Amino acid sequence: MGALLDKRRAGVLLHITSLPGRGECGDLGREAFHFVNFLHDTGVTVWQTLPLGMPHGDGSPYQCLSAHAGNPALINLEWLTEKGWLQAIDRCGDCHTNAEFTKSCLVTKAFYGFQNLADAEQQLDFQRFCREKAGWLDDFALFIALRNVFGHKCWNEWPEALRQREPKALSESRQLLKAVIDSIKFEQYVFFKQWHELKDYAARHGVLMFGDIPIFVSYDSADVWANRDVFKLNAAGEMEVVAGVPPDYFSEFGQRWGNPHYDWEYLRKTGFKWWLERIESQYEMFDVLRIDHFRGLEAAWEIPANEDTAINGRWVVAPGAELLAEIQRHFGSLSLVAEDLGIITAEVEALRDDFSLPGMKILQFAFGDDSRNPYLPCNYHKNCVVYTGTHDNDTTLGWFDGLNDGEKQRIYDYLGWSSLPMPSALIHAALGSVANLAVIPMQDILKLGSPDRMNTPGTTEGNWRWRFDWSQLSDDKAGHFAHLVRLFGR
Repeated sequence: MGALLDKRRAGVLLHITSLPGRGECGDLGREAFHFVNFLHDTGVTVWQTLPLGMPHGDGSPYQCLSAHAGNPALINLEWLTEKGWLQAIDRCGDCHTNAEFTKSCLVTKAFYGFQNLADAEQQLDFQRFCREKAGWLDDFALFIALRNVFGHKCWNEWPEALRQREPKALSESRQLLKAVIDSIKFEQYVFFKQWHELKDYAARHGVLMFGDIPIFVSYDSADVWANRDVFKLNAAGEMEVVAGVPPDYFSEFGQRWGNPHYDWEYLRKTGFKWWLERIESQYEMFDVLRIDHFRGLEAAWEIPANEDTAINGRWVVAPGAELLAEIQRHFGSLSLVAEDLGIITAEVEALRDDFSLPGMKILQFAFGDDSRNPYLPCNYHKNCVVYTGTHDNDTTLGWFDGLNDGEKQRIYDYLGWSSLPMPSALIHAALGSVANLAVIPMQDILKLGSPDRMNTPGTTEGNWRWRFDWSQLSDDKAGHFAHLVRLFGR
């Protein structure tokens, strides 16, 4: 499925929110372009991010309010000022305590500036965007407007007429909230304009953008509210089963994600239309896409909604081969990567291999006492993506510091580089492996420890907030990484 990953490449994993800058989180402004320059200068040709959707209050990019919309928190305000739609004096607000709310207010203010000052071509461009994205944008904008009216309550707590999407109630709401809806659409317009400027800049510098599609969507989302037939819901729109994973490396009780499961029979009958539209919107944004929790396309863990943990679930088979065949027929050369971590069966491996999808190899999982461990570099083949660790792992330095002396010795016995400290030793192993793509988290390039990890699975506090600073990236660190990229032919 695509030739982009058929050659040796090096990549860096860094979410947009982790970029440096003055705001509450990283954004799509000059620091993002500076990061592309860093990648280009070091010979790196892949920038992997986490999903770019609009998260809920916990900040997780894997639980978003839409499978299509971008996160307005990533909008860069200087861009709006440069366009003349936002006065520079207005920008003092982005240091406000509630930075996300303030940024949204400033983007709304910029919309008024846009309406009054944008030229005819810009106005037409906005109208074209709204028209082309109407398939998801109309429902999303109304959903967010209503969600704001009802104090951010989940849609199943809204008044019955809106919960059930009665046409009269929807029409009245669209009329009543038109100004708000239009400003929400403008917010998305700005996000996508900024994203495509960054993506185009990356392309000119030989850098591919590598995105991430969570296999499931949040129950509290425009997708579920507007497409109830796609999901396993009862007549009242409630979930009787939820998604998650059984106990594994990350959690002894498994993970109860709480997402709705797909009604695959309905999706089959409709030619997987909802999924194809989702893939298309992400394919417009990225050169390469990772399907998170790929094994859920073969079978997914279904948990009764009244269970507090994921222990008492069951595997339910999914028509992954039919879906992937339809994606392949529809998109042709789309480059997909399978996140094939966790409990992987022969059936999941067959599904991945039948479509020639690269899987993932995590070096932090490699060094047990079994030489057949699939994460050991000696067991790789070219069609895979190797990582020192992922956003769900501790940093490599933090992970290594938590091992006992025997475990540490086994790693160095395997690598044969006893004089090379961590995380450099694991970076060497990744870049030197036969895997076509080796992706290194930015924390490992900066040699950071456990306090700088991005996420701890199974927890909801203190995640997704990590950011780096350019002062952490010395010339020695950048130069050494560039040397390794060249040394290993990436």
